[in-house]
Amino acid sequence: MEKKRILSGMRPTGPLHLGNLLGALANWKSLQDTYDCFFFVADWHALTTDYEKTGDIEKNIRQMMLDWLSVGLDPERSTLFVQSHVKEHAELFLLLSMITPVPWLERNPTYKDQIVQLENKDLSTFGFLGYPVLQAADIIMYKAHCVPVGVDQVPHVELTREIVRRFNFLYGEVFPEPEALLAPTPKILGADRRKMSKSYGNAIYLSDTPEMIGKRVSEMVTDPARMRKKDPGDPGVCNVHSFHALYTPPSRVEEIALACRAAQIGCVECKKIMAENLAQGLGPIREKRAFYESQPGLVEQVIVEGDQKARAIARKTMEEVRRVVKVD
Repeated sequence: MEKKRILSGMRPTGPLHLGNLLGALANWKSLQDTYDCFFFVADWHALTTDYEKTGDIEKNIRQMMLDWLSVGLDPERSTLFVQSHVKEHAELFLLLSMITPVPWLERNPTYKDQIVQLENKDLSTFGFLGYPVLQAADIIMYKAHCVPVGVDQVPHVELTREIVRRFNFLYGEVFPEPEALLAPTPKILGADRRKMSKSYGNAIYLSDTPEMIGKRVSEMVTDPARMRKKDPGDPGVCNVHSFHALYTPPSRVEEIALACRAAQIGCVECKKIMAENLAQGLGPIREKRAFYESQPGLVEQVIVEGDQKARAIARKTMEEVRRVVKVD
């Protein structure tokens, strides 16, 4: 049977961290075995909030591709490409924007949340209001059946489905309605117990050395109620323990939890153990990254070949779209 197609992307806003790995990339890697995968660097989307500072985008595109290859995204099984290298995305975005009602965009919960969270930026732009339409164009360009997303992104997929229904009603059945493909993701917070984020400065990056990991882990907030080593701790509220659950052998995790509750192990020692296991767990990613960094031409080849494959499909889609919309 022909594999169903999925599509997802990430904005190139800087190096990727553990939140990106556990929240998306690990899932993408596993999906390569059962789906026809398209993963793109969403550089145009990066402009929606960072339009004033574009100098690092080109560098970030390459760094993101390095991270993707390092974690196991395979160009033999997935199409890896850069959004802006396929100009058809912009054309489909334009056409979809003609039929998308403004109230659909204004009710988007992510739009409302980011207006509040990013109050230091001027987001009163059409690009920011309309970026879900660009997302819809990204998805349906390749007639994707599913979109792997977190729970917070489900409203975007639903908006894409609404846009597809409206397009198909107006011009005929061209696009399938994509479905959100949810996967359970562990709750991993940054060093300060907030969401792991580059902008918060609380992230552990996939490219960090063991020494850097040790330093970042040493700064992590543990059980807020445990003031001294002799105080019993609660692993259930400790972010370090949630990392242990992922990177420390299960038998050792239970041993550490019992010792914490009995005040037999201090936070400094606990962090040191976790940092060593985390650095070991990320070791294969660092090794693979070092290989690709030593072969810059190989990374460029992956991008070029991915762009070509994506562009060939996008051209066919837009030929069909122009024909039914009568703008060919």
